[in-house]
Amino acid sequence: MLRIGPNLFLDENELSFEFVRSSGPGGQNVNKVATAVQLRFDLSANESLPNAIKARARALAGSKLVGGDVILITAQRHRTQHRNRQDAVERLVSLLQQAANPPKRRKKTRRTKGSIERRIQAKRHRGEKKRDRRPPRVD
Repeated sequence: MLRIGPNLFLDENELSFEFVRSSGPGGQNVNKVATAVQLRFDLSANESLPNAIKARARALAGSKLVGGDVILITAQRHRTQHRNRQDAVERLVSLLQQAANPPKRRKKTRRTKGSIERRIQAKRHRGEKKRDRRPPRVD
């Protein structure tokens, strides 16, 4: 079980891993060993997370969301399959923890009277400056 929050847990059986060859430098090791990890987590198949967290996770996943409801995380930072697997799981847990924290509601605020006056004064000043740039009117 992976701990997401105080009362939220994720069953590791819901994660599927695929190991592929890594890209980038590394010489013979990169060409021979499948160290990169592709972690897939299906949000729609999961029953332990509340729908609100799933919705926020969809929004936070962005380009990591493939096939509708599957989060795909590719990890290839490290040289070993084990470390890349840990990295992918940590990144998924981090994304779900971020989704578990609801965004703070914005408090409505009003502009101060002084800020309104300063804005109008700045607009008037800008208009005068542009008016002074015009060629003189000849009647």
